[in-house]
Amino acid sequence: MKTTILTVAGLMFASAASAQTNVLTVYAPDYFGSEWGPGPSIEDAFEAQCDCDLQYQTGDLLPRLLLEGARTEADVAIGFNSDITLKARESGMFAPHGLDLSPLTLPIDWDDDTFLPFNYGHTAFIYDNTKLDGFDSFDALLNAPDDVRVVIQDPRSSISGLALVLWVQAVYGDESEAAWARLAPKIVTVTQGWSESYGLFTDGEADVVLSYTTSPAYHIIAEEDLTKTAAIFDEGHYFMVELAAKLTTTDNPELADQFMAFILTEEFQTMIPTTNWSLPAALSEDKWPEVFQELPMPETVLFYDENEAAALRDQAIEAWRSALSQ
Repeated sequence: MKTTILTVAGLMFASAASAQTNVLTVYAPDYFGSEWGPGPSIEDAFEAQCDCDLQYQTGDLLPRLLLEGARTEADVAIGFNSDITLKARESGMFAPHGLDLSPLTLPIDWDDDTFLPFNYGHTAFIYDNTKLDGFDSFDALLNAPDDVRVVIQDPRSSISGLALVLWVQAVYGDESEAAWARLAPKIVTVTQGWSESYGLFTDGEADVVLSYTTSPAYHIIAEEDLTKTAAIFDEGHYFMVELAAKLTTTDNPELADQFMAFILTEEFQTMIPTTNWSLPAALSEDKWPEVFQELPMPETVLFYDENEAAALRDQAIEAWRSALSQ
């Protein structure tokens, strides 16, 4: 009987302690919270200092938040892309972060008081250097033989696909549809997302895949494979930054603020390269892993701010759709 009483008391105490633990709910894309993404390491590191329980809820980030509105459980959302932040900002769901942005090491100026960068990259075409000599310009890719098999992502469902059509728009402007018409014979398929495209490439079903300049780092570090190379174009590469923001409706504003501040710390930033395979937004290059320091990077950065991206989005997608439907 005494044992039973002690057991029940212990369970009640554990339940009460659990109920008192602050929970930080972070909405994130699927890749972020997966076992191979940055989420688990970030969770462990933050919980070690916050006396809290960080819980991810993963899925389509902005559509879910807009659907839930003020009913959302999210305290923080992480994984936005700069090409869609205007729509997020106009929702009124996100609060100023109040942080000093001087630690940022982005290749562009960033002074946004709401959306906080945590990593960045440049869109690029990856190829197998044992099969192709590569391309030193966008024009060189467009002029490649039609038997070069290229796989890309759909700009209507993929942030990398959207970055590609904006990249083409930035390079070719009013001639974008003509540029797409030159690339179209080489495109063997358009996938909904990045992972499907990259899987086709690594399975040998494509010679070239739309990805990022940092993608070869994964193959070098994780697989000791030196055959994957990012083609660096003379015209420049489209810059992408991933962002986090605090919800105005959070029940834990102090904890949310603590997490936002944690993003800019060296502890957080050093986890980014080899978990998210991208470039840390607030870490000097000399602190990057050696492989990342040695990767070829574009000299010219092409970028549309959120207003420009929103204004050009439909035009850029229509040029892509029209050329590929012929």
